[in-house]
Amino acid sequence: MFDGKFRKSLDATTAPVGRWLVRAGVSADVLTASGLVFAAATAFAIGAGWHWGAILLLTAAGFHDMLDGAVAKASQRVSQRGSFFDSVVDRVSDSLLMGGAAYYLIARHHGELVLLPFAVMTSTFLISYQRSKAESLGLDARGGLMERAERMILLGVGLLAAPLFVPVLWLMLVLTTMTAIGRFRRVWRAAARPEPVRRTYEHPRSHVGRIRRSIARSTRH
Repeated sequence: MFDGKFRKSLDATTAPVGRWLVRAGVSADVLTASGLVFAAATAFAIGAGWHWGAILLLTAAGFHDMLDGAVAKASQRVSQRGSFFDSVVDRVSDSLLMGGAAYYLIARHHGELVLLPFAVMTSTFLISYQRSKAESLGLDARGGLMERAERMILLGVGLLAAPLFVPVLWLMLVLTTMTAIGRFRRVWRAAARPEPVRRTYEHPRSHVGRIRRSIARSTRH
């Protein structure tokens, strides 16, 4: 949702910061890697039950994730390698965060509730896979109720108080599942449309020449 509606305004806001970081000698890959470090620290804080500290670390990880693209654009070094690295790090970060949530539930709850973070992670990965696969086919699969920015914000809300944590995870599961279903339907419909026929221009004289040759062959036979 944020990616579709607020991306332009966000890019305009972060562009000056990206230019400043480039002048300071900070690269996009460094921000991506340091964001992973903050995500790992956030996962540790969640598992240990230090949820207010986890909110601060999660915010720092979010700023790194938000600014690496701005730095790449400001340095004019947007590349396939950087995009690939960023996508992989995002998936690792998501896994770490849900792993921290699972560890926290193991320590403080009983039963099958520990499977809830893994269910959230599965639906999250499905959303990401649908987008990457659709884009490889030339289709657009962006948007939805619960993209990565929304997931991080909602997780931060769940960290505000212990009684909120489990209900927020359930809400994340419902919304991510709805997002995955919505993306599937949107891509399914787009993929069902017939591909446009590409017509190549042909000079009229070549067309006339083919007709003459065809007539000549028919008269010989």
